[in-house]
Amino acid sequence: MLFSSIIFIFFFLPVLLGVYLLSGMRTAVLLAGSVAFYTWGEGLYVLLLGALIVVNYSLVRWLGRLQGRSRLLTLISALTINLGVLALFKYADFIIANLQLMMPSLALQPLGLKLPLGISFFTFQLLSYIADVYRRRVAPEPNLLRFATYILMFPHLIAGPIVRYADIRDELASRHLSLERFGLGVQYFIIGLCQKVLVANTLAPMADHAFSLPVTELVAGDAWAGIVAYSLQIYFDFCGYSNMAIGLAFMLGFTFPRNFDYPYAARSITDFWRRWHMSLSFWFRDYVYIPLGGNRGGQLATVRNLLVVFVLTGLWHGAAWNFIIWGLFHGGFLLIERLWLGNQLVRLPALVSATYALLAVMIGWVFFRATNLSHAMSYLAGMFDPSRWAMPGVGTQVLLTPEVFTAYTFGILLAWPSLPWLLDRFGVQRVARSQRILEERLDTLHVHRISTPILLAGFTLACALLAGSTLNPFLYFRF
Repeated sequence: MLFSSIIFIFFFLPVLLGVYLLSGMRTAVLLAGSVAFYTWGEGLYVLLLGALIVVNYSLVRWLGRLQGRSRLLTLISALTINLGVLALFKYADFIIANLQLMMPSLALQPLGLKLPLGISFFTFQLLSYIADVYRRRVAPEPNLLRFATYILMFPHLIAGPIVRYADIRDELASRHLSLERFGLGVQYFIIGLCQKVLVANTLAPMADHAFSLPVTELVAGDAWAGIVAYSLQIYFDFCGYSNMAIGLAFMLGFTFPRNFDYPYAARSITDFWRRWHMSLSFWFRDYVYIPLGGNRGGQLATVRNLLVVFVLTGLWHGAAWNFIIWGLFHGGFLLIERLWLGNQLVRLPALVSATYALLAVMIGWVFFRATNLSHAMSYLAGMFDPSRWAMPGVGTQVLLTPEVFTAYTFGILLAWPSLPWLLDRFGVQRVARSQRILEERLDTLHVHRISTPILLAGFTLACALLAGSTLNPFLYFRF
């Protein structure tokens, strides 16, 4: 079930919210609704998730009482179970395929297991919880119902943001519900819905067309139209999902962390990773990079730690070599910026450094979107080979309808913080300035009050497009 679907918006969500707000057992209602939500899309895989919840709950409760070597062994056991399940479903066939290439005599066969929805996200939530209990940053959750709700909560279950237990521990026990929070949640949800439906979905056919063209027919016009479309599609698709999840959390009385901060306005790749999928970036920083030693062990150790983090970042996104290359591509830029380029970028005009960062990100997206490394290299040749400089082909021109052109235009404008700037200029009030109860958690979001007629118009248009469109799942569901 998709957030951007008629059945979710007009059936599942109103029924769940009605029962949730009127019931005296809100945690139980939220858990039951989340189980139904996951079962709708994944069927019996909900039993796998349920088993992981029970096993982790038991192990971590035990971990909180142990000392010394037994405590370390319990930590290793919990990490092994979770990473083992992730490896089995997500990486087993990738490992088997590469072993078969290196040693054909083995005659290995792929397992062909279907990837459970959201496995990368809920696994990382479990890992962060285990690590935080082991470090004694949080106490083990004593209530199984609340722990299961933390993991299974449907707003973040499928595609994040990665919510740490400490962020919502108090809200799991007692939530503050108010009309202001609910209204803010509705605004976030509608904005995310519009980002997904009006921009990402509209540009998806253009990106799909460009990346499906035979490499011999791909010219620069097609290639650049496709990569710009894909860059906007993946941003508004994932940012839209995150905003919808944050909005749903507000409606339910929770506060989720922000996941995007205008990443295409970054002036370096280092800055990009402070703005893109922030919950994942900070997860790798806190649970991989810093435990490895961060930048405290000298230059060689820092290089090693950054490369490890970005190889894992690539692998987290998918079990394929093009994802690993994508991760190394970004890791390489971070190393260059740390060792030399970063000091030069701060001296350059903002337009120059931002252009550098955006171009590097778009080249990286080619590896991310292409079917394999060969396809990626051929696509890059179409973008940069002078012999292929030509206007877009007929297929691309046919797809460039007024709706697609409008999505390009608004996508480019809204990918930068132009709208907040305009709202500030026109004196539109920010939510975090007007509601004391939200200041501590929203002071960096700069959320403006969007007028109700604008929100209703966007919601109506998005729903009209949904009613006449085919299924278009969120891109990050595949991870």
